[in-house]
Amino acid sequence: MLACNSDPNVVMAELTGKETGCSKGKGGSMHVFDVAKKFFGGHGIVGAQVPIGTGIAFANKYKKRDNVVFTYFGDGAVNQGQTYESFNMAALWKLPVVYIIENNGYAMGTSVERSTLVTELYKKGESFGIPGKQVDGMDFFSVYAATSEAAEHTRSGKGPILLEMKTYRYRGHSMSDPATYRLKEEVEDMKQNHDPIGTLKKYMIDNKIASEEECKVIDKEVRDLVKKSEDFAKNSKEPSVDEWQLTVRTLYSKRCHSSSSFSRHLSSLLLVIRVAETDSFMTAQCPLLVIPVP
Repeated sequence: MLACNSDPNVVMAELTGKETGCSKGKGGSMHVFDVAKKFFGGHGIVGAQVPIGTGIAFANKYKKRDNVVFTYFGDGAVNQGQTYESFNMAALWKLPVVYIIENNGYAMGTSVERSTLVTELYKKGESFGIPGKQVDGMDFFSVYAATSEAAEHTRSGKGPILLEMKTYRYRGHSMSDPATYRLKEEVEDMKQNHDPIGTLKKYMIDNKIASEEECKVIDKEVRDLVKKSEDFAKNSKEPSVDEWQLTVRTLYSKRCHSSSSFSRHLSSLLLVIRVAETDSFMTAQCPLLVIPVP
């Protein structure tokens, strides 16, 4: 979200479930969402964001917007059926979407080698005609170059592209994960020799871009920013009961239970399907057509 220029205070407040968060405390870490910043959420269901990202790309193309969608998912979501359904739609319609696989090697706790025969995940889109590329996700310059090229590729009308970011996580998947499926020596090696922040810092110093002292100033500024966001979240209020219930009342209004209201909603849905059929799009089994995009 920070890459989408979101306010760090608002992000931290959402992560701690406070009303000042971007989703008013209802999203937390799993379902954080901010339409104003074009950040369409994290998703608790493995792989659920892939068809949603594909749908947003469909909407952008349908409305002739010059936008590119970056859809992130992990190596654990690669083998989900909805991922391949999305690949098929995106390739067929040449949608402006960049699929990014964050391959940390272990998903929630199972190594890639034990979950798929094709361990070079960037090749997963080949049968759909989607080009792929493997990228060192621990190297700042490699990531920047690859994502820039991918954005240009899909924005030019060539359709989707798939990037496999070879990355790593130092801790377990969650607080309940002791990460006993990997050696401590492996983790330490990644920290010491492949950490992206440490590597970038060394590059800047070695190439006289910044001095050691200047890097320390940057480190302090970042720590101060995190502390400020933490204090903001701690001092923010919890969402009220009325706020928690607001979404439920809005979505499930009493009016929706009346037969006339139901018929009206059904007629609207059928109209959307009929329009889609006229334009030769996939319809009844394509929820992507009714995703609200501002």
